[in-house]
Amino acid sequence: MAGSKTSDRVFGALTIVVALAYIASATQIKTAFFSDPLGPRWFPYIIGAVAALAGFSLVIRPDEGEKWPGLFIFIKIAFACAILVVYALTLRRMGFLIPTAFAAGLLSYQIEPRKLQAFLTGIGLSGGLFVIFKYALGLGLFALPKGWIG
Repeated sequence: MAGSKTSDRVFGALTIVVALAYIASATQIKTAFFSDPLGPRWFPYIIGAVAALAGFSLVIRPDEGEKWPGLFIFIKIAFACAILVVYALTLRRMGFLIPTAFAAGLLSYQIEPRKLQAFLTGIGLSGGLFVIFKYALGLGLFALPKGWIG
């Protein structure tokens, strides 16, 4: 039991260090002369502060005897990370819709292995997020590869 408390405290301390580094890197964000009152730095500041508070709570009050997951769970997490890395690498070249549909579908299948549901989730999230990001938030996304559009 003591080992589990120690691992929580170490993880909490590492979380605090990473959160402080994240906040420090957010100070390097350039702001325009005419920007909104809060500026672009506040969102990273808030995320870093919440992460630091979460790490602090782990240091102060670690869990009592949590059980580590088995090797299979770590393999699933590694696979999910690999999906996200490939997604990030293909997003610019392939447009938004195709990589997002594949990534969302594969991650959905990993959560609940139902092929049709995962396929529909990938398509639905891809289209829905594209509409939100492109039209509601005004991001400059390309739906499909630039060579396909003309």
